[in-house]
Amino acid sequence: MNELHTISPSGQKLVSIEEIVDIKPRRPLATTRDRGWSGVTVDLYRPRLDCSQTYPALDHHLISYCPSGRARLVQRRDGVVHEGTISAGMSLLMPAGYVSTWEGRTPTSARLRVPARLVAAAGEELGSRAAAGVEIRNIFETRDRLIEHMALVLLAELEQQAHPAQALIVDQVSAALAAHLLRAYNAFGIAERRTLPGLGKAEIERITSYVEDNLDRMIGLAELAALVNVSRFHFARLFKQSTGVSPIGFVEQRRIERARMLIAETDTSLAEVALATGYSDQSHFTRRFHRLTGGTPAAFAREHGRRLRRRPPN
Repeated sequence: MNELHTISPSGQKLVSIEEIVDIKPRRPLATTRDRGWSGVTVDLYRPRLDCSQTYPALDHHLISYCPSGRARLVQRRDGVVHEGTISAGMSLLMPAGYVSTWEGRTPTSARLRVPARLVAAAGEELGSRAAAGVEIRNIFETRDRLIEHMALVLLAELEQQAHPAQALIVDQVSAALAAHLLRAYNAFGIAERRTLPGLGKAEIERITSYVEDNLDRMIGLAELAALVNVSRFHFARLFKQSTGVSPIGFVEQRRIERARMLIAETDTSLAEVALATGYSDQSHFTRRFHRLTGGTPAAFAREHGRRLRRRPPN
C-alpha cells in the first residue's frame, strides 16, 4: 500500500486528520488542533460506555493510547475480530487505509494521529529500499514503553499553555515517534542506512542567511530542511555532521550573538532585544543568555555597552 495515496485499495476516499474530528460522534475533551503543531495531532477523549461505531479508512496512522482507566473493547479491522481489555499504559495501532469497527466500552484515550508523510520521511532517511517498503502493521493491543513515554510528553504539552517552544518539542517527538513506528512496526523490516554526504558550503551559507533574517521569530526544523531540499530527518543529521552542532543549537547561538551585538552597539532595551531575537519574554531571554554565556544580559550591558556609552569624556 502506498501510504501517500488518498484512495484506499477498495476505491474509497481516505479520511484526513482534519475530517475525522467531524465524523466522530463526540468532540474531544482536549485537542492540539488549535496549537498549530505540524507533526502529530493529539485528541483526548473521555471514557465511553456504549461504543458501537464503524469508521472509514484513514489517510494517516492512528495510535490510541490509554492514559487511565480500563474497559472491554471489540475491534474489527482487515477481516480480523479482536476482543480484549484495554487498560492504562496500553496502546493500539491502526495503520492508514483500514476500515475499523469498535464495540463495547472505551477508557480514556489519547488519539495520536501520525501523518503518513512523517513515516515515509523516516523511511527515506534509511535509504531508497526502506522508503519503498513501508507498511505499518495493524496492532490490536500492545504495551510499548516508547510509545507510552512519547504520548505522555505530548499530553503534558497539551496541558501547558501555548508557547513558541512547543513547536520545537512536538517536532522532535513527532519525528521520534515516526521513526519508532518504522523500526518496530514496519511489516517489511528495515533497510540499512545509506551514507550521505554532508551539506556543502553554499548550503550552509544559505541556511545561515535565512536564520539571520528570521531571528525575531520561531524557526522550525522543516523550513530549514526545505532550504536544501531534504527531509527534516536527513537535515538534522546532515547539519550536525557538517557543522558539529544541532540545528536548534545553531539557531540559538545566532540569537545570542545578535543579542550581544544589539546590547553592545545600540540603545535597544533588554526587553526589546529579547523580542528582536525570538524569545517570548525578557525572563526567558535572560535564562538562555545566562546558560550560553555564563552571565546575564544586564551584566553584559554594564560591561560592554551602556555603561561605556554613559561614561563622560575626559
